[in-house]
Amino acid sequence: MNAISLLYLAAVYLSFHTKTCFCLAPFSQMLVLPLKTQELQSGSFPRSPNKLPFQHNVTLAGSLTVGTPPQNVTMVLDTGSELSWLQCNTTRVTQPTFDSNRSTSYSPINCSSPTCTNRTQDFSLPASCDPNNLCHATISYADASSAEGNLASDTFNFGGSDIPGVVFGCMDSGFSSNSDEDSKTTGLMGMNCGSLSFVSQMSFPKFSYCISGFDFSGVLLLGDANFTWLTPLNYTPLIQISTPLPYFDRVAYTVQLEGIKVSDKVLPLPKSVYVLITPRRTMVDSGTQFTFLLGPAYNALRNEFLNQTGKILRVLDDPNFVFQGAMDLCYLVPQNITSLPLLPAVSLIFRDAEMKVSGDRLLYRARGEVRGDDSVYCFTFGNSKLLGIEAYVIGNHHQQNMWMEFDLEKSRMGFAQVQCDLAGQRFGEYH
Repeated sequence: MNAISLLYLAAVYLSFHTKTCFCLAPFSQMLVLPLKTQELQSGSFPRSPNKLPFQHNVTLAGSLTVGTPPQNVTMVLDTGSELSWLQCNTTRVTQPTFDSNRSTSYSPINCSSPTCTNRTQDFSLPASCDPNNLCHATISYADASSAEGNLASDTFNFGGSDIPGVVFGCMDSGFSSNSDEDSKTTGLMGMNCGSLSFVSQMSFPKFSYCISGFDFSGVLLLGDANFTWLTPLNYTPLIQISTPLPYFDRVAYTVQLEGIKVSDKVLPLPKSVYVLITPRRTMVDSGTQFTFLLGPAYNALRNEFLNQTGKILRVLDDPNFVFQGAMDLCYLVPQNITSLPLLPAVSLIFRDAEMKVSGDRLLYRARGEVRGDDSVYCFTFGNSKLLGIEAYVIGNHHQQNMWMEFDLEKSRMGFAQVQCDLAGQRFGEYH
């Protein structure tokens, strides 16, 4: 397992079409949360006719306090989830927990309250009543993990500001596909546009983050901020989804993917491959590490990238090796080289905007995988089909050194390439 390194995330402006949110009093101030990146042990999975396991290798987590008196908690930042939750089962000794009995500001939510009856409609499973007439929730995720417990409210301290009455899940049971991650975090911070997400409850007009691919520095920003030094952002609209899907929240941040190109060559695919009909949608998800494409798009990209790198890279010829269950294009790279050769950039073409993935973000070293004198590097685009999901997912690895902004007022996602470690340093001038 790799050591945890501090990550002060810088703001990435992702803007989307406004959705109706049930919110607390709007926050006019800007709040900043230091984050850290947790890199977990990676692995490979053999090919199987069954659905392969989906495991995250890197998570983005922030430390804050909850309750009165305050208790330190660490929460995974997830733009693909709605409900924020904390692990409250204090009998578990293998992971950090929040002790609700120690907080005088903790308040459980009754199952007949409007919060339980009206604001849980986008949960993967309907909320219910427990034997004590409290609002009970079960949340499930794409990697087959789940969390179960009661809804409650308490005071969160974020960026030095006390925020009373934040609704969250106080979970006492569940199943996890990654015990390494659980041993470091207390819970999850849901950041999509569902009515109970953290950003919706606070009524922030925008939130932003920026992940450095160099030294993992940066900052998470909640609220509106204008920086004269920031490159103008490219904006693409947020698409609203009316039909719930079993593997991601209907209120996830969804954009329209319209094409893919390698270097200057646009992949010759029909528009029907990308058209936004259920279930073909593209989600921007900080809780997923890499980017995953539906079969036809992935196969076309894989073949073209192979074609353009045939003279500069050696392919790993091992049909039994599939990195993280969904990435089956890997290369052998001599261990003694200090940098990768010049690789053809991959551009994701969205409506009105284009995201370019280049350099080191195209290949990822599979730690612990060695073939003779060679390390194994894998293409950082995977096949959604191998994950068992029918969607395009843009993960946090391809958001590195991107300023990403979620603009909830103007319903759009904005992004621009920026050196996030330097942006984080400059951002220090503003708080």
